[in-house]
Amino acid sequence: MATTKTTAKKATTGKTATAAKAPATKASTNKKSASKTGKMEDSEFHEFFVDELKDIYWAEKHLVKALPKMKKAATSEELIAAFEKHTEETQQHIQTLEQVFELLGEKAVAKKCDAMAGLLEEAEGIISDTDQGTMVRDAGLILAAQKVEHYEIATYGTLKVFAENMGHQDVADLLDQTLENEKATDVALTEIAVNSINAEAAAE
Repeated sequence: MATTKTTAKKATTGKTATAAKAPATKASTNKKSASKTGKMEDSEFHEFFVDELKDIYWAEKHLVKALPKMKKAATSEELIAAFEKHTEETQQHIQTLEQVFELLGEKAVAKKCDAMAGLLEEAEGIISDTDQGTMVRDAGLILAAQKVEHYEIATYGTLKVFAENMGHQDVADLLDQTLENEKATDVALTEIAVNSINAEAAAE
């Protein structure tokens, strides 16, 4: 009889342990599934992501207005052409962001970007502090433009990774297109500076 009771007790204990593990396994599976799909529309991370998109949207919309002023202030034909080209590209960046908002089911709203506001104010200061028709001004304009590019590269690079982590690969692909364009613009500005403008500015 003692043996029978011990066996029954072991069976009961084993059954209880198995039952206790079941809910944990199910919860773990659900968590893993959510992580894989990356559907975080109601999460704080998603809200932060959208907020940062609004920030760069404001930045692009104000940059597209500032670039023609920088073009007008420039002297080098090569730099003038670069500013004109990037104005057109920035207009495309704005449209791309509007596509991103649409894919996310969000309204395209601009939120003031303090960083871009400061960078554009600095560009205006460079124009005011340098003489028209000089390579010193052109060198300063390239400096201002590359500061903008580096900010945008950092922003788009991070937002792309955010999108990938949330499972928004279509959004990540669009952001990557803009990211690569910003990188190319930065390289082009460096080449213009190194090939002629910096040396001429130093000689003035």
